[in-house]
Amino acid sequence: MDFMSAFTHLNWLNILHLTGQHVLLVGVAVGLAILFGVPLGILMTRFRWLAGPLQGVATVLLTVPSIALFGLLMPFYSRFGQGLGPLPAITAVFLYSLLPILRNTYLALSSVEPGIREAGSGIGMTFWQRLRMVDLPLAVPVILAGVRTAVVMNIGVMTIAATIGAGGLGVLILTSISRSDMATLIVGALLVSLLAIVADLWLQWLQRVLTPRGLRIP
Repeated sequence: MDFMSAFTHLNWLNILHLTGQHVLLVGVAVGLAILFGVPLGILMTRFRWLAGPLQGVATVLLTVPSIALFGLLMPFYSRFGQGLGPLPAITAVFLYSLLPILRNTYLALSSVEPGIREAGSGIGMTFWQRLRMVDLPLAVPVILAGVRTAVVMNIGVMTIAATIGAGGLGVLILTSISRSDMATLIVGALLVSLLAIVADLWLQWLQRVLTPRGLRIP
């Protein structure tokens, strides 16, 4: 059977389901990383002595191979009957996403011009008021750049999570390898790449929309 015939006989409904599953897994993991990473970045800005230890721990976690990290998380979640499935996969991708989001938040907030901070303090703003109305809006482009890095990187990492029963497009790729089904393998690989490209373009658009008008590049 040639490739064109093989493509027409693929189970596209199942492929669509696995694609949605993949998007959901990455979205939950990166969403949690944003919820934790941005506040931690703000905390590092407030208490500078935390920056070194927190970034060091996040860096070490990022260097652990994904298969090894899945292996380390499985025994822990097995105590709760969740050793296999999406929970260890989401946790691993969450940990991988922390560093770029944490680091970019810290760098963005630390790079706000001292004159801007002094102006905010001069009109009576507290630290939290200045953070909400001045610092964070200026830091949004850099923070979202970290989110883009985390999303694109972990769309690929999540494919490996199929080895622990997490689902997603990794299931399609692993199944096609075991069956020597080149057509399905190509579709799976292309869909992972396409997801990464679409996610990056969407986040790039969101980054531009959320950037204060005066900071936008024409």
